[in-house]
Amino acid sequence: MFCSQIISPEVPILSPTDTVGKVLSQMEHSRLSQLPVCDHERFMGSVSEDELLDESEGTLISSLHERFMLHAVKVADHFLLAARLMHQLDMDIVPVLNENNEYEGAITRRHLFHELARKTGSEEYGSIVVLEMSNQDYSVGELNRLVESNDAIITQLNTWSDPATHLISVIIRINKTEVSDIVATFQRHEFTVLYYLGEELYRNELQNNLENLMNYLNL
Repeated sequence: MFCSQIISPEVPILSPTDTVGKVLSQMEHSRLSQLPVCDHERFMGSVSEDELLDESEGTLISSLHERFMLHAVKVADHFLLAARLMHQLDMDIVPVLNENNEYEGAITRRHLFHELARKTGSEEYGSIVVLEMSNQDYSVGELNRLVESNDAIITQLNTWSDPATHLISVIIRINKTEVSDIVATFQRHEFTVLYYLGEELYRNELQNNLENLMNYLNL
């Protein structure tokens, strides 16, 4: 998916002749802490609320152009580039420019998160299991075999590494909501299950221990 396909229509465009007071009002109304500044189609940069709070309300934002944030993506860039910029620079919006560096629109954090959720399958039918393992224990074929042994299939698989522990987390989306057998299979093969989201038809050990304790206290 390209950045041009997830432009948010609700982002106001500022003019260099706007005053600080007007810009702060627009930020409050739009619930955005950054807004793009454009001179007609020419993108001048994004101004942040933090840069305006100590200025008088009548100051023209054009006088603050040296503080504008110039980071942006192009219309043909993959949307994950916008996600990386937003994360690394803590941006509220990511401006989108065309091949002539003209402003086409902006991607908001809320809109981007919605697309990330949709692309990662968070809104789809099924369940999610998160495993933790060392690099040498990671095998897509083995994980797929264990899931298929429970009459299910992996519909999506993502990984990330923790530089502190040198372990990797594996996020598996499965095409069924009942995960008790799959979780048990992973645990039986000595995989560490960090988290799972789905239905389970059995009572796990913690539930049993709690009930046994309550029964003991009631004696």
